[in-house]
Amino acid sequence: MLLIALFLLLVIIEMIILHFFKKEQVPWKAIIANLNSGHIMLWVFRGLIITAYLYIYKNISFQLFENWSQLSQIIFTLFAWDVCFYWSHRFHHKIKFLWAIHTVHHDSEHYNLSLGIRNSWYSSLSSFPFFSILAISGIPIEIFLGVSAFHYFVQFYNHNNLVKKSGWLEYIFITPSSHRVHHGKNDLYINKNFGGTFVFWDKLFHTYQAERKDTPVEFGIHQPLLSENPFLMSNPPLVKIFTGCQHKMNSVFPFSIPLYLVVSCSLLLFILMLNFMHLEKVISGFEKLILFLIIFSGTIANAGLSEARRWSIPAWLFICIIVVPVSLFYYNVNYSSLLVPLFLLIGHGIWIGLFFIKMKYKKPLPLKISWNN
Repeated sequence: MLLIALFLLLVIIEMIILHFFKKEQVPWKAIIANLNSGHIMLWVFRGLIITAYLYIYKNISFQLFENWSQLSQIIFTLFAWDVCFYWSHRFHHKIKFLWAIHTVHHDSEHYNLSLGIRNSWYSSLSSFPFFSILAISGIPIEIFLGVSAFHYFVQFYNHNNLVKKSGWLEYIFITPSSHRVHHGKNDLYINKNFGGTFVFWDKLFHTYQAERKDTPVEFGIHQPLLSENPFLMSNPPLVKIFTGCQHKMNSVFPFSIPLYLVVSCSLLLFILMLNFMHLEKVISGFEKLILFLIIFSGTIANAGLSEARRWSIPAWLFICIIVVPVSLFYYNVNYSSLLVPLFLLIGHGIWIGLFFIKMKYKKPLPLKISWNN
């Protein structure tokens, strides 16, 4: 939980530096979509992965490292994890089904720290077969989780938009510069730099490409996703593979949605998710389910709000003014850290309802969403 809270803090710091010191336009819509990409689903699936890893380790592991010291196991795992990531990442770009999952991460056209936590719901599940090799060989779960946290933090750092070149580190590690190349849709940069932390694997398997001054990186994908809704981001690419159908956008409100509404809703949901992670081991299964449904449905509703979808405000009103109060009454929440964001959600529901009533009777605006507030 603390690691994810740190991620959010660093995202905010980067945005402050870009806006006030670098005088760059902050891509608020992209940042909101990245923070709202459905991390509650990733958190639930992470539980399945840990369970699967433990089962493999206890039942079908070869225990190749049982006579190794803990330090030796950590050093080995540091490199073994990274080579597993390299091949997982490379296959996610080469196989159509896996690319439909991974494409969510590449869809954004803005490169910043928040992109480091933008992922499909299923990204951890589709990567697990590659990392299960570590469980089969006999790497203990605590070492696997610790090394994973280290590598993911390095990968998060490599999505920052402040560091341009890293000197001699470019010859050893994947840096922000080399990872920018990976996110480029230029012909020169496509399917390059699959490594997570170390650059060795790309050079060994001939997939390395340095960033060139004469070829500025163009971020994004050639066929962008049509929605920033986490449900539609994670699922239609898969549906399209199996059915050939493409999602069509719904109608929008005839007025623009203020940026501050969507930002405040996103931050509230993120705080509520941190509370869920903090209380997961001490609340009952029923309480856990209710809280999960509130966060999950709120995430979908907030995405609809960011796109000014007509169903988004009724959805917010239903969640915040009906579901949350009823849940508080029936399952008798006794955890003070959970009450504050839940009551703020209720207040948000009332606030958005009043905004909706006010805008409904004003002169309609063009069908356009303004983000430069």
